[in-house]
Amino acid sequence: MRCLLIALLLSVPATAPPAFSQLAAPDSLRQLLRTQRRPDTVRVRRLQALAHSLKTTDAEQATQVSHQALRLARALADSVGQGEAMLALSNLYRRQNQFTVAHRYARQAQRLFARLRHYRGESRAWLELSTLAMVQSRPIEALQAALRGLPLAERAHDLQTQNRLRLVIGTTYYQTGNYTEALPALKASLRIGRQLGDHQMVLTVLSTLGDSYQMLHDWPRALRCYQQALRLNRQQGDQQGEAGSEISLAEVYSRLGNPAAALDHGQQARALIRTHHDEYNVPALQLALARAYQLRQQPDSTLALAHSALALSQRSRSNSNSNSREAAQLLAETYASQRRFGQAYRFRTLQMAYDDTLSGEDTQRRTSALRYGYELDKRRNQIVLLTKTRQLQAQKAERQQLRFRGLLVGLGGVLLLAALLLRNIYLKQASNRRLKGKNQQIAAQRDHLDKALTELQATQAQLVQHEKLASLGELTAGVAHEMQNPLNFINNFSDLSLELLDELADGLDKEPLSAEGRALSAELLAELRKDQACINQHGRRAARIVKCMLEHSRVSSGPAEETDLNALTEDCLHRAYHSWLTEHPDFSAHATLHLAPQLPRLRVVPQDLCRVLLSLLANVFYALHEKQQQLGPAFEPAVCLSTRQTGSTVQITVRDNGTGMSPAVRKHVFEPFFTTKPTGEGTGLGLSLSYDIVTKGHRGTLSVESREGEYTEFVISLPLTLAHPAELLPQPAAAA
Repeated sequence: MRCLLIALLLSVPATAPPAFSQLAAPDSLRQLLRTQRRPDTVRVRRLQALAHSLKTTDAEQATQVSHQALRLARALADSVGQGEAMLALSNLYRRQNQFTVAHRYARQAQRLFARLRHYRGESRAWLELSTLAMVQSRPIEALQAALRGLPLAERAHDLQTQNRLRLVIGTTYYQTGNYTEALPALKASLRIGRQLGDHQMVLTVLSTLGDSYQMLHDWPRALRCYQQALRLNRQQGDQQGEAGSEISLAEVYSRLGNPAAALDHGQQARALIRTHHDEYNVPALQLALARAYQLRQQPDSTLALAHSALALSQRSRSNSNSNSREAAQLLAETYASQRRFGQAYRFRTLQMAYDDTLSGEDTQRRTSALRYGYELDKRRNQIVLLTKTRQLQAQKAERQQLRFRGLLVGLGGVLLLAALLLRNIYLKQASNRRLKGKNQQIAAQRDHLDKALTELQATQAQLVQHEKLASLGELTAGVAHEMQNPLNFINNFSDLSLELLDELADGLDKEPLSAEGRALSAELLAELRKDQACINQHGRRAARIVKCMLEHSRVSSGPAEETDLNALTEDCLHRAYHSWLTEHPDFSAHATLHLAPQLPRLRVVPQDLCRVLLSLLANVFYALHEKQQQLGPAFEPAVCLSTRQTGSTVQITVRDNGTGMSPAVRKHVFEPFFTTKPTGEGTGLGLSLSYDIVTKGHRGTLSVESREGEYTEFVISLPLTLAHPAELLPQPAAAA
């Protein structure tokens, strides 16, 4: 029975904050608190975790840390942190037998969590209040608090707190003497506690089960429960709980008539109590030792220890009724064995008073009333819920009947309406046939007008676009013309400067100069000649860019003509290839033509389209030449030009097996001034100009497909609307 108090002490929900539950070592938490001093809610949770880890080893320091957490939570207005800190302080003060302070903190936490509608926190506060009442042998208050907390824990789905509250209810049966009713409830709590891995719950239930078996004089089962609790306390490192288990074993061995084993366990408990400064278990230890000395016929030791236990229990009010009752019983038995009947009668009377307090008829009646009241409220709630469910079902059935009746009425209306509609349909069919012809005429006129409107809108959009392009071309041409004169000036004077530098060098050679002066002059002349050459090179590159800009700004090189694209493609290939051979005589490539027969003649500007093909082929030969330089004679350059007619376009394809393009280059290849060639070899305007000629000048598309290191394929698509209708040929089904 004495271990019950230790078990209830452990049953309080003093768990570490979830965010820091993995930091079990106090040293790790102290290091975090020293290095990270920011006053925030994270620090509050770390202080609570440190206090939790110190609870069983250094209660005084754990109390100080909990006070720090409470002050910081109040400063931060952290309501949940305040409630958790108050519960931890209530737990710690209860362990130190300061029940008034513990009750005040638990009640403050309960009110705070109730105001916040924090069901889990409020249920844990009621558990702490019920544990306090249980420790002080006030079963009625304990049962009231447990019954108030249990619905809150169920609403919060907190299985651990639910199980602990049910344990308090089961323990109430034990304290009031209903041991046979306590056993099933305690066994169920033990099973659930083991499933949840709740070691504190398991310890509590084992101790209470042992006490129940002890009161039923089932000593082997009581001994087995206490031994399991002792092993679990040692695994958890809880010296206070270990001392309580040792005291319970000492008491059982005394009941079994084995004073040697009782004294052995009592001495071990005394050593643990002295090490841990555990005042809570002192009265229970003295009673266990007094009973052992009574068996050894040492009445003086028995009386001294029993008197001390009675005084401590009455002074500390820690389990005063249960410990005081056993101390009074032991004193009465010892005085009676010494034939000191006056003292024996006095303590027997005191024992009977405590018996009435713990298990009197009033206590039993009030406990039963609370229990049955709770069960009655629960049943009433179930009845109310069942009644509401039946009412909802009845309302649902009534609505279904109304819907069915409405459906029948609606079906009759639909049938009547269908008959009327059939008559109207028959009457209107004649009118519809007359109107059908007129509608077809109106539809034909509408389609004609829609087509005319679409063509007009397209023409307007094209005119606006041409106007914009003309304005942009004029602006570009003006800028380019203005840049030509300065560029010509720069290029001419750079050429002249190079000639003057040569004359200056010849003149200096004829002058009498020292060796140092002549070397300095030669060095300066070399630097000047290098700078002038660079200016000349970049000036000529700028001149080429200006020339390309002028070409870019031209809307068209001539009028549109009906052109044979096969002949134009073949001619451009020969011109581009011979032009490239002029600059690179050692280059050779295999050229292939795949020209579609009977290709329709399109109205295009042949000079512009030729410029596009020459620009594309120039890029193709450049890529082939670069790859040939990289791979040597093993590489065979090849270029293929092909034409074909699709459903709505005529396509010209230029494909090579050169260096190819990366996705990043292919993304910007048609942008003005974008080039991958070395400085001085390209202006970045050729493909941009080609793109504008195809898309803006001929309403076509210019696309590119490439794989780096393998091939590049340019596709020019020109719309068939550029062809004369007589030129168009029907496409075979396979080609379509």
